[in-house]
Amino acid sequence: MELSRRLSLIIQNIDECDTLVDVGTDHGYIPIKCIKDGLCKKAIASDINKDPLDKAKLNSVFEGVDEEVEFRLGGGLSTVEVSECNGIVIAGMGGNLIRDILEEDKEVVKEADYLILLPAQNPEVLREYLYTNNYEIIKEDLCLDDGIYYELFKVRSKDGETTELDSIYYEVSPTLLRERHELLKGFIESKIEKYEKIKGLITDDSESAKLRLEELNTKIDVLNNLLNYCS
Repeated sequence: MELSRRLSLIIQNIDECDTLVDVGTDHGYIPIKCIKDGLCKKAIASDINKDPLDKAKLNSVFEGVDEEVEFRLGGGLSTVEVSECNGIVIAGMGGNLIRDILEEDKEVVKEADYLILLPAQNPEVLREYLYTNNYEIIKEDLCLDDGIYYELFKVRSKDGETTELDSIYYEVSPTLLRERHELLKGFIESKIEKYEKIKGLITDDSESAKLRLEELNTKIDVLNNLLNYCS
């Protein structure tokens, strides 16, 4: 079973535990790999759609771990009880949706030893939520998979852990900046390129367009300064 770089990054950050739940399991690769590697004794593979869950079941049979993996149909963390799981993985969906899942089942989240979150889009939305809503940031990481940058958050719920950041640091991790992560330079360059492209699409001369251009130019200037810090 060959894993993508982003799935491998998730596996690398999973601590040994009794029960792991993988929300949005898709093909079930994470729980299957964790059982095979002895990272958990039991795994819960959860998905809101039946078809991927059926594929995950089949994959678990092929890999010989079907007795250790339980498959549950449902959205978010609604498929698990409070204190049922030690580790939680939520990946493959947008940062907005991950944030909403965490908000919806706070009691399940509070009792977990750790959560590993890897949004497919809008990681800045999730980072702002985590920093300002009682989450201890254990680790942040970054990988490049098939030309796309993915950001990973390893966190735990902890009362009193709130930090207000400047808006740019919700887009560029202060943790990865301090560590001078090896992929951060390319990550920032990709953001500058994205904002330059957006600027090129603004062609009208309205007041709102001028304000948007000013906002983008400011953001690009800050990102260039961060780029110099990484070099």
